Parts: sequence; C-alpha cells; structure tokens
Amino acid sequence: MNDRLSASMKPLIVMNGKVILPDKIVEAAVAIVDGRIDAILESEEAIRNWRRLHSSFTSVDAAKQYVLPGLIDIHCDAIEKEVQPRPNTLFPLDMALLEFERKLPVHGITTMYHSLSLGVGLSLRGDHLLTGMVEHINSYRTKRSMIRNRIHLRFEVSHLAGMPIVERYLDEKAIDYLSFMDHSPGQGQYREPGSFERYVMKNQGVSVDEVRVIVEELLQRRQLVNGEHLLKLSKLAAKRGIAIASHDDDSVEKIEESAGYGVSVCEFPINLETAKFAAERGMRVCVGAPNVVRGASHDKNLRAVDAIAADAADILCSDYHPSSMLAAVFKLADEGIAALPSAVRMVTLHPAQALGTGSELGSIELGKAADLIIVDRYDGQPWVTNTIVGGQIVYRAAVRY
Repeated sequence: MNDRLSASMKPLIVMNGKVILPDKIVEAAVAIVDGRIDAILESEEAIRNWRRLHSSFTSVDAAKQYVLPGLIDIHCDAIEKEVQPRPNTLFPLDMALLEFERKLPVHGITTMYHSLSLGVGLSLRGDHLLTGMVEHINSYRTKRSMIRNRIHLRFEVSHLAGMPIVERYLDEKAIDYLSFMDHSPGQGQYREPGSFERYVMKNQGVSVDEVRVIVEELLQRRQLVNGEHLLKLSKLAAKRGIAIASHDDDSVEKIEESAGYGVSVCEFPINLETAKFAAERGMRVCVGAPNVVRGASHDKNLRAVDAIAADAADILCSDYHPSSMLAAVFKLADEGIAALPSAVRMVTLHPAQALGTGSELGSIELGKAADLIIVDRYDGQPWVTNTIVGGQIVYRAAVRY
C-alpha cells in the first residue's frame, strides 16, 4: 500500500553526520533526490561534485549527530489508547489517528504497523471499532501522510465469527501484517493461574463475577478452534504476500504448530528455550523495546536482553510504548549487548525484511526510500532532532539553553 507523500520536493543533503549503515558507522553526507537516497558522500570532494550537479537543494546539518534509517515498528497497539485512554471513554477515530501519527516522528518512527485486535473482546477490541479503524487508516493514507501508516491485524483465533472479516481484509489487501493470537487463560501470556483474570479486572474495571463469565465464554470458544480455518487464512495471506506472526509462544510445540500455519515471525516468546528454537527454525523473533529499557518483562516472562544476547531475537518493537524503540537501541549499544549498527538493524532493516519491504525500506543504501532520522543525546538519552520521510522533513526540533 502506497502512502500519499509529497510528490515534488527539492533535492536534500544531510551534512556532517555519523551515518549508521547496515554494518558500520561512517562520517558522511547523505544526498536525497526524488525521495530516494542518491548518494552517500564520504569526502569533501564528493560533496562538492554532488552540489555542482544540483543548482537548488535543501541542506540539513546533522552537526556530528547520528543519522539512522527511520524506525519501523511492526507491533504497537498504542493507537488503541489514543482512541480509548480510559475504560468507556471513546474519542473520534479521525482525531485519534491524526494526533497519534504526529507523535511518531518525534520518536523517530517513520513506518508504523498499527496493531489492531480482532476478537479479544476487551477495551477497544470489538469488531465495529476494529473495522472502523482499519477503514479509516486505509482511507487516510491515500490522502496524506506524515509517516508510512500500515496495519497489523491481530486475530484472536477463538473468534470464529471474525473469520470472514480477516478473509475479506486479506483478499482486498486492506492489511499489511497478520498475527494469530491466543489470550485464553492457562497458556501463553496467561499461563499463571489467575493472571488473565487480574489483567482484565485491572484494565477493564470489571467485577469478579463479570470476569468469570468472560473466562468461561473464552474457553468455550477456544475449544471450537479448527486448524483448517487458520490454514485457510495463512494460504490467503501467502497469496497476498502478507507475513504472519505467532504471539506469546511458550513451547517448542507451539513453534512447530505455528510453523505449520506459515508463521514467519515469532512475537514475544515466553521463555528463552522457545525463542532459541524459533530462531533456529528460521523464524524472525520479535521482542519488546519496553522490556529492554525496563530490564524485565512486565508479565515476568523472558527478558528481552537475554534473548538478544543469545542471538535468539533480531527484531525490536515498541509493543505499547513508542518512545522505547530508540532508547532500547542505544541501551543495547551502551551496555555492550550489541554493536550500534546491529542494534539499529533490529528496528530498521530486520523488521523491513521480515515483512517483505527490505528492498525499499530499513537501511541507508543507494536507491532506497529516504526515511532518515537525526539523533542527538542528552544526559545519555537519545532524542530525535530531525525526521525525514520519503525525502521530506516532517519533524524538526529546536532546544533552548
């Protein structure tokens, strides 16, 4: 799906940057023409020659700061909180998307896979709101765009009534990424007794009796799940070139089952054994940036840094906290868990490759879309000073001292 980005713009050159390429850091200028990376210029002579060829251009001084590819977030459900910041407080979908999108360049995110849940039955996760938001995002991104807005449909496998919706979206290619989820109690994220009930009561404000009904109905639906239904969806996704993820896998057996459904991305494995097996099997393994920043899982599951250190995870997503992506990258580098170019790949090139856009996005290489961010540091924390999407400056920060 193409985004409506500016069709006419001057050539642009980002000067004096520490440019993070896929495998190294170089001091260079990045030249952009027609929204694409035209040249990586590592000498004054090369810069002068490029300038001679372009009589009119815009220049941005990176001032010795880092120049990174724009961040690609393949799993973030923060848009749901923008629509419903508290239980039973819904805001208009058009307002929510507009306000949420303009926050993302501040965090360096230039491609966002808005993660929308179908069938969980909690919070902003009813069918009518899900379909409304999918349709609104699809309409919006054909008209205007600050970033590249994508849709990650998270399908609760026990929601059999939602199958026709998923089939229609796959057939129309109205979504860009699909994941199969199972939030039923007793396994995955909620394998600890009572953990599902505590989560629902805390976040949805329901009573003990109400949550008991929710659990009973969910477990009844879970018993009706048919693998043939999921296989049908996976074949349709493959036909449309849409990647499929699993969610909260907690065993080797779960990974094998997921692989049978064409899953190529393992999101948030519960333990290190499962993460390692998924990686060995050739899956991309995605862990949460908030987990890296905080040093632990909020559900007391796998520590993301342990998976990364063991080469059992190669993608970071923001999950629910967009500002964590950039902070996690620099924390991994500062603590020696990963070299900076390697950490950057986890939020740029690897997610692009996993979702089939690696030839277009995810790295600073000739011919690719010019999605760039300039990153400074203050008191050790990274912060974005400029965000460029498709060769157009969409965000620029100024600081007073």
